Amino acid sequence: MNKNTPVILGILIILLIIGGFIYYGGKSSTTTTPYNTTSTDQTNTQTNSTNNNPQPGVPILSTSSKVAPTDTTVVVTGLVTPNGSFTNYWYEYGPTTNLGSKSNSQSVGSGYASINAPAYITGLLKDSTYYFKLVAQNEYGKTAGTLYSFQTSHIYQAPVGGIPVVKTSPANRISKTSANLNGQVDANKSETQYWFEYGTTSNLGNTTAFTSTGMSNSNLPEAVTISSLNPNTTYYFRLNAQNQYGTVNGAILNFKTLGQTGASAPTVSTLSATSVTGSSATVNGTVNANGADTTFWFEFSTDTLLGSGLIKTVSQDISSATAKITTVFSNISNLDSGTTYYFRVVAQNSLGIVRGDRGTFTTK
Repeated sequence: MNKNTPVILGILIILLIIGGFIYYGGKSSTTTTPYNTTSTDQTNTQTNSTNNNPQPGVPILSTSSKVAPTDTTVVVTGLVTPNGSFTNYWYEYGPTTNLGSKSNSQSVGSGYASINAPAYITGLLKDSTYYFKLVAQNEYGKTAGTLYSFQTSHIYQAPVGGIPVVKTSPANRISKTSANLNGQVDANKSETQYWFEYGTTSNLGNTTAFTSTGMSNSNLPEAVTISSLNPNTTYYFRLNAQNQYGTVNGAILNFKTLGQTGASAPTVSTLSATSVTGSSATVNGTVNANGADTTFWFEFSTDTLLGSGLIKTVSQDISSATAKITTVFSNISNLDSGTTYYFRVVAQNSLGIVRGDRGTFTTK
């Protein structure tokens, strides 16, 4: 081995150490991604749904740790599930964990779908740390999300785009069970999505799928077909749109689905009971569906007014295509012997509910 070899190896080791220091120690500690947060937060999968058995409650939410700060602004977002009641959301923020400031309140409707909840906060200080959290409230209470922080930069960056503009337009192509919901969206140069809310009251409650409009800054017509509606029923709806700058709600309009042609509320007649024993009987009647799908049942009680202790038999269906007058019956059991019972036939369709005259029988 050359006697100078250890010296050369020592020099190489020193150069490697210095090079590593220059490479790692000389790099900026500021992240180069648009997101600069202290931790991550759980996010939920966005869904579009109607709940067949809704149970309204306080909003459910999730603050996202992903933010997009500039020198004096920030875009923050999260997810909010209104949970069956009209819900507003906002962000509380400030230079300390005490927060102190609040963004504009925005509405995400009353459905059961998880909806993005963006907000654009301005007027921040450069090179400063801010803390924030998402808050949502409806008539059942208020919910607050996890607290996160972000750092503004020192480089000026002009915002591109703005909050969308929406307009709800009248529905068309209305049938007995479907309709087209219409509106216009101006994305205002920022990637925007829209959806419709609808329901049988102005509380709405159902949501259509979330659809992207791109970044156009012209009023584009948007339409969605909804189905499985009830005939001869008034529905309320509105168009909503959102981008990173916030959520905008259109006006609530309404339409009425078509009724079945020539249809009307059913007509009924209570007939005499038959096959009366000490503990059972067959109650009879007639039902005219009057051109609409109809459901019927019997009500009976020992109360002469058919009020207290009223019992209903199992409901049965009559198609609108059935011949005009249908004889109907129901077998009832577990009756008390030697007791007088009062009963009547009841029928209902989309145009009304009717009750027949009172009949009576006495068990043996």
